[in-house]
Amino acid sequence: MSATLIAVALSLVSAGAYASAAVAQSRLAGRTDPSAGVLRLLGRGAWWAAVGLNAGGALLHVAALNYGPLTLVQPLGALTLVAAVPLGARAAGRRVGRTEWRGTVLTLLGLGALLLTTGGGSAPQDTLTLPEALGVGAATMAVVAGLSRPGARPGLRHAAASGITSGVASALTQTLTVAVTDHSGGPLFSWRLLTVALLVSAFAMGGLLLSQTAYRGGLGAPLAVVTLANPVAAAAIGLALLGERLQGGPVSLGLALLGAAAAVRGVILLSRAQARGADRAGADAAPGPLDPVASRVVIGSPRRVDGAPLGASALGAGADPLGAGPFTVGAEPLTVRATAQPHP
Repeated sequence: MSATLIAVALSLVSAGAYASAAVAQSRLAGRTDPSAGVLRLLGRGAWWAAVGLNAGGALLHVAALNYGPLTLVQPLGALTLVAAVPLGARAAGRRVGRTEWRGTVLTLLGLGALLLTTGGGSAPQDTLTLPEALGVGAATMAVVAGLSRPGARPGLRHAAASGITSGVASALTQTLTVAVTDHSGGPLFSWRLLTVALLVSAFAMGGLLLSQTAYRGGLGAPLAVVTLANPVAAAAIGLALLGERLQGGPVSLGLALLGAAAAVRGVILLSRAQARGADRAGADAAPGPLDPVASRVVIGSPRRVDGAPLGASALGAGADPLGAGPFTVGAEPLTVRATAQPHP
């Protein structure tokens, strides 16, 4: 089996693990108070299940990067969104809609076109130097700090920051794996590898926490932004610093652009469909204007001034109630069911 096929197979399984983790994180975010801190998340079993799925996907992703270039492995990460569609629908107890299927088909077609332009790449050989790794880390932290500032649409901005940090972590991971598996006789441990390993750990954990906060507003749109930002960040590093190139001439470049446009359109359709599904679920759960509302109505009953109840036992058989002395109306609460329907 060629290195390219191994990279594709590992990437597919990795995308499935990431999709399961995204669904688990989204459900956890829906059940967690937005003001809850990281320490409270650490006490939730669902959080550790999501961490385990993310860790499994990351290990498979690292293995894929050892067999294929970033321009091949990272676009396959978009399949995470495709896999999350049926998984999310199953978790929500609904069927996959027509728009979601259209988005899935467009995403798959776009990825297929991209693979035709990158499938000829060989196993990676180049790595980042220590100054390059530090520069990439500093630039990434500056971008994440800007996206994490308070403002409008924090979910999408946190999702973009999560995708960027995850993509940078993938690029740095490739440097780490290539250097560790290099049999040229160089030192296994060095300041460069130690620095890259620390950056990978920091960006991977940061991306996980940022995605958790992004999923508070739903799964579809944030996951779509993460899916798009991740390969863009990783491919930018691969093309600019690691000497990776798209295969073929102008025809392949045009095919890659068409594939990218189709994949983006598919991701947008998927995100819109999932957002509409979440809105419908919220509308169904909200109480309607004609739903019964519990009300407490006070109904008076006649009483004598001295407090004795005005009934047959108090008046005696055949007694005249008007001759029983003065009486007043006492308040006895009675709970009834009323509706919010307006009076005609």
